Amino acid sequence: MISEGEAPKKLSKNESIKEGSHFLRGTILEGLADSSTGAISADDAQLTKFHGTYLQDDRDLRRELLKQKQEKAFSFMIRVRVPGGVCTPKQWIAIDELADSHANGTLKLTTRQAFQFHGVIKGKLRPTIKAINETLLDTLAACGDVNRNVLCNPNPHLSQLHGEVFEITKAISDHLSPQTRAYHEIWIDGELSETTEEDVEPIYGKTYLPRKFKISVAIPPTNEVDTFSQDLGYIAIADDEGQLAGFNVTVGGGLGMTHNKMETYPRIADVIGFCTPEQVLQVAEEVVQIQRDNGDRSERRHARLKYTIEDRGIDWFTKELHKRLGWNLQPERPYTFTTSSDRYGWSQGHDSKWHIGLFIQNGRLKDTPEQPFRKGLREIAGILDGEFRLTPNQNLVIANVSTESKPRIQSLLDEYKLTDSQSQSGLRLNSLACVAMPTCGLALAEGERYLPDLITALEDSLDEAGLRDDSISIRMTGCPNSCARPSLAEIGLVGKAPGKYNLYLGAKLNGTRLNKLYREAITHDEIIDALRPIFHDYSKNRLEGEEFGDFCVRSGLVKATTKGPDFHD
Repeated sequence: MISEGEAPKKLSKNESIKEGSHFLRGTILEGLADSSTGAISADDAQLTKFHGTYLQDDRDLRRELLKQKQEKAFSFMIRVRVPGGVCTPKQWIAIDELADSHANGTLKLTTRQAFQFHGVIKGKLRPTIKAINETLLDTLAACGDVNRNVLCNPNPHLSQLHGEVFEITKAISDHLSPQTRAYHEIWIDGELSETTEEDVEPIYGKTYLPRKFKISVAIPPTNEVDTFSQDLGYIAIADDEGQLAGFNVTVGGGLGMTHNKMETYPRIADVIGFCTPEQVLQVAEEVVQIQRDNGDRSERRHARLKYTIEDRGIDWFTKELHKRLGWNLQPERPYTFTTSSDRYGWSQGHDSKWHIGLFIQNGRLKDTPEQPFRKGLREIAGILDGEFRLTPNQNLVIANVSTESKPRIQSLLDEYKLTDSQSQSGLRLNSLACVAMPTCGLALAEGERYLPDLITALEDSLDEAGLRDDSISIRMTGCPNSCARPSLAEIGLVGKAPGKYNLYLGAKLNGTRLNKLYREAITHDEIIDALRPIFHDYSKNRLEGEEFGDFCVRSGLVKATTKGPDFHD
């Protein structure tokens, strides 16, 4: 809000790029046609994010290519939007084939229940996105200053509410999708429309949102979606008969920050009330539009909804929402979250269908001699009478398997060793990592390539302390943008420099409390040395049922952090 007499702040460059883009068209088509470079212009690289793709380069090769005076090894990451994480067997097979024919031969399952392709060269960018759309999935709004892929509880065995909640998740995703025809023109038709009819974005407007926007739908007692890390969250509430009564509404979560910028911090969302299923879409639209109209468009570090709420207050936000809705949210209803972890192994749902959760380390699906994951899952997709569900913890659920087909599925799981990893330590089974090096331009340190080795080293200390099977969450990112949600991990590691990480402790396993800095800029050996005595102390002195993050707070290693501005205290 601009005070009287105060000069308007200069808008960030991204705002002018959006303003002049003709609803996200820019010069993307011209850039794709330019064969003299593997890249596109800087402005178009911002716009293609809205279309679900990022320009990247292989940082492992930068120095050598520079020596040879050659262009960087450019390629594109493509993110496939999968609302609620539900993917049919037919879609799985098609996506898997594209990983070989158009990308680098691997698939990444993301923390937003999406697929990511890596290593897509510019000449294959449009054919890949077009092929994705032919599967009835898409990449629209998988990135950019819009609502991203909407998360949903991935475990249908937990509640008969799941089917109804999933349909609401899809409805939210559809309702908040950008309406511009640019996506279809560029990626499907391959040419811009000659019509002079102006695009209309009824929810977003011409310059969309100030920054990205994230939504999740949780079903207690599990919180796999980390609903308190989202700009907008819905917590499903059942009535006395077990039917869906509605949702508690949360606003203002977000975990990204910037090193050495104390005015940036992760924030846990506030619960502001309850709405009925019929009111969900209106609430979502109005929350998005409040952020559209009031978010900071001058400083992108300060542009998320969490800062809008911190600056103006949650009471202001709730009052503004009620004003726009024309009615008031009901009071919050009771609920309990027990964990944010995935469930592994077979379970049977209320409808007698079977579901099996599979651990996929850091979400990276590839074939190795030891574990031919992709080949095995292709075989399963060929006979599956259910569907695949991508989890926000980068894992996979093979869901809604009939009793008749379960033995054949199990046979393939055994043949391709797809369940061997279930015997891993509790720390590994509760681990997350972002891609980081070599393709993420923001990474300061390794993520996905390093965390498995660190966990292996930490498992020696866990074994000594008798904690191998204990569920302790560990998450690592190569930078503080928090793609793997490290601020909600009992052990959080955030890249500070090559080979150095900030170590955070004390979050709650159910995702309702932030962690806090314990050691700054420490190396591999220093991480192990810091955690070893804590593991032993936890083993000897924990209370009955006490989780690791709670112990770290009770024992005085760190202070409990529930409010974002307190994160740096």
